Amino acid sequence: MTLFAIGLALSCSVIAWRTWHRLKHFIHMSQLHGYKAGEYLAWLFSRGRSLIVRPSHFATLVIVIVVFVFGDESAPTILGAVAAFAGIIIFASAVDYLKPVVKKPLKFTARAKRLLAGSLFVMTAAAMASLLAVEKTGGDMVPALLLGVAATIEFVVPFAVLLGGILTLPIEKGIQSGYKRKARKKLDAMPHLQVIAITGSYGKTSVKFAIAEILKQRFNVLATPGSFNTPMGICLVINRDLKPEHQVLILEMGARYVGDIQELCDIATPNVGVVTNVGIAHLDTFGNQKTIAREKGTLVENVPAEGLVVLNVDDPLVREMKSRTTASVAFAGLDSAESELRVSEIEYGSSGSSFLLSNDEGETAPVQTPVVGKHNIHNILVAATVGVHFGLRLRQVAHAASRIQPVEHRLQVKQSGDITIIDDAFNSNPVGARNAVDILGQFPGNRRIIVTPGMIELGDRHYDENHALGEAIASNVDVAILIGRNQTKPIQDGLNKHSFPKEQLHVFNSLREAQDFLSSFKQAGDVILYENDLPDQFDEAA
Repeated sequence: MTLFAIGLALSCSVIAWRTWHRLKHFIHMSQLHGYKAGEYLAWLFSRGRSLIVRPSHFATLVIVIVVFVFGDESAPTILGAVAAFAGIIIFASAVDYLKPVVKKPLKFTARAKRLLAGSLFVMTAAAMASLLAVEKTGGDMVPALLLGVAATIEFVVPFAVLLGGILTLPIEKGIQSGYKRKARKKLDAMPHLQVIAITGSYGKTSVKFAIAEILKQRFNVLATPGSFNTPMGICLVINRDLKPEHQVLILEMGARYVGDIQELCDIATPNVGVVTNVGIAHLDTFGNQKTIAREKGTLVENVPAEGLVVLNVDDPLVREMKSRTTASVAFAGLDSAESELRVSEIEYGSSGSSFLLSNDEGETAPVQTPVVGKHNIHNILVAATVGVHFGLRLRQVAHAASRIQPVEHRLQVKQSGDITIIDDAFNSNPVGARNAVDILGQFPGNRRIIVTPGMIELGDRHYDENHALGEAIASNVDVAILIGRNQTKPIQDGLNKHSFPKEQLHVFNSLREAQDFLSSFKQAGDVILYENDLPDQFDEAA
C-alpha cells in the first residue's frame, strides 16, 4: 500500500470517527433543548456557532486540495505528510465533543434513536448528492472528491440533526397523541381520584413534595418525580405508575410557551389547582410578565366549580386569578391577613427552620422543618392550606413538615468534612437567588463563598436582575466565583458598584475550572453556596 493510500485512508477514518462523535454531540444538544427545532436553531447560531465550523474543516479542505493537485500520486511524500498533519488537527479538534464530565449526559431514549435515524437519513441524502457531483466530474479526481464527500457529511451534521428532527416530528406527534389518549383513558376509569395540579414560575416541585408528604398521612398518594412537568413526563407517570388504589395524584405543570398549561389540563383535569407565583422565568419565550400570568392562570380556569383553587395571596398577579375561576378559592401567604393560615415566630438554625402555624379558629401548631429560607416556609404554608382542605389538622401538618426534606439542589445544606455546602444549583430565579445569598450572609463561618453563573432566560430583564444579584452578593459574600466571563458581566458590574474587592473575585469559563480552583483555595470553616448550574449548552468553554 502506498503512502498516498495510507494517508487517504487515515484521513477518511478520522473524519468518520469525528462525524460519529459530532453527531452524538448535536443530538445531545437537541435533547437538552427538548427536541424543539426553534430553540436548537437559536442555540446553534448563538453559543453553538463555534462548533459549526472548526479548524478540522480547514484541515480537511487542505487534504482535499492536496489530493486534487497530486491525485496521480506523483508526490506521495507530500501527500502522506499533509494528510497525517491534517489528520492530527481533525482528531484534536474532536476533543470538544469528548468532554470527560457533562452535567446531563446524552440518553439514547427511543426518541433520541428516532432523531438519530432521521439525521442519518439527511446525511445519506447529502452523501448521495455529493456522489452525483463526483460522477459528473469523471474519474480522474475521484480520490479528492470522495474525501470531499466524507468531509461534506461531517460538516452538515448540525443541520442534519435539525432537519432530522423536523422530518420525524409527525411521527413524534403521533406517538405523543397515543400516550395522551392512554393517560386520559386511565384517568377516566378512576373517577374517585383527586388530581392536584401545581403551576408557577418557581417553587412547583417543592410545593408538590410538601403536599405529598402532608396528604400521605391519610391518603394513598402518587406524585410525579423530580421536575416531571411536561406532557410526556406526566403521561409517563400516569401510564406507568398510577394504580387503582391511588386516591390522590399530584402533578407539576410547567410552561415555556402560551398553550402549554391547557395542553397539560387536557390530559389531566385538576380537581385542585395551586398557583405558587408569577415570576420572570422563561421571559425570553413569553415576552412579558402579564403573558406569564395569563398562561399560569389557565390552570384555575380548568378547575371545576366543585373544586378548589389555592392562590399565593402575596403575589398580586396570582391573587387576581380569583376572578378567573368558579371554584372555591383559598389564599395562602406570609404577608397578608387574607391568608387562611398564618405563620409567625420564624427562626432559622443549623438544623433548619422553626415557626408557629395558626388558623382563624385559634388552633396553633409549632413546626420544625429541615428546610431553610423564607420561600420554603411559604411553600409549606401553601401545602398546609391544601392539607387542611383535605381534612388534616394543624398538628398533623406540623408532623409531616418535620419530615419534609429539601428538594435536591434546592437550598440543600450539606457538610463536606469541615466545609459547609449550600446547594442551590437547580434552575435559579431572581427571588430564590437573592434569598439564597441572604441566607449565605447569615451563616457563621470562616469565609462565605458563592459559585454562580448567574441566571438565564430572563429576556430583557437579564442585565437588571443579574446586576441586582451582584449587588446582593457584594453585601453578603466574602469571595465570589463566577462562571462565564460574558454571562456574568452584569453580576461583575453589580459587584463593582459596591467596590467589591477585586482580589476576592474570580471568573472562570466553566464549572470544572472553578472546581479545580476551589480544591486548593477552600479552607476549613468555609461556607460555599452553589447558586444555579447552567446546562452544558450554556458552557462558555464549549
